[in-house]
Amino acid sequence: MELSREQWSELRKNTPLTLTADELEELRGVDDPIDLTEVTDIYLPLTRLLNLHFTGSKQRSSVLSAFLGHEEQRVPYILGIAGSVAVGKSTTARLLHTLLARWPEHPHVELITTDSFLYPNAVLEAKKIMHRKGFPESYDRRALVRFVAEVKAGAAEVKAPIYSHLEYDIVPGAAQTVRNPDILIIEGLNVLQPAPPTSLAVNDYFDFSIYVDAKVEDIRTWYVERFHKLRRTAFEDPKSYFRHIAELSYEEATAFAENVWRDINERNLVENIAPTRGRADLVLKKGADHSVRRVRLRQT
Repeated sequence: MELSREQWSELRKNTPLTLTADELEELRGVDDPIDLTEVTDIYLPLTRLLNLHFTGSKQRSSVLSAFLGHEEQRVPYILGIAGSVAVGKSTTARLLHTLLARWPEHPHVELITTDSFLYPNAVLEAKKIMHRKGFPESYDRRALVRFVAEVKAGAAEVKAPIYSHLEYDIVPGAAQTVRNPDILIIEGLNVLQPAPPTSLAVNDYFDFSIYVDAKVEDIRTWYVERFHKLRRTAFEDPKSYFRHIAELSYEEATAFAENVWRDINERNLVENIAPTRGRADLVLKKGADHSVRRVRLRQT
């Protein structure tokens, strides 16, 4: 079913706003204009839905344990968030991470991005696919599926690699430890990709999935704007992989960003990411101003 922004915001009911403006500022992505009105109208109804879904999932698990005569075990709830580069899915993931952890039913929420499961640059270069970084084949899919499967199985601790956006590579020897969360959020470009025949996909372990959507033309504009913001900030760091970009003129940097968008990000979006939109349980459709204008919710 499809709901307008107004219809969706009414579903907030009495869900309280537990986020301050200062906290939102810390969660906001680069050049993302999201405000507390957006949180109230869009994300509070969403957290209410996810809370109800979490409770229902927990009840189903209890029923199965009772049927099998097994001792009831705590099964982590897995939430997947997909969408294009620059569409704002990382902000969505961080917001939900913070808001969901403030519900008493699930205070322990962890967030992992699939960037952590990109092959190291050395491997991508050896495979001759460095130019396809972010495409499905640039990820260690087996490692990602194994990680999520272990979390879902209730492992006490599961480790994931750490990716540095500054250095544009996996950090050698570094790891993020996930310790039996109530909810695990997995955010990434390709988390809704189907698996090869006879294999499992990461989304086979999802309890719920969200796709953050917008017109390709709008995402392109957001990407170029974000690129210029990074050129004036993070890219100036001596450790930045893109340090040379900071030295380009505005016109040169714009041309570079537009080429990267056209040859890599838009191509990946059209060929691999957008076709998975129909697999999501919920789609957040954004307008040109970044605000969510419509919500599509799968009813079955």
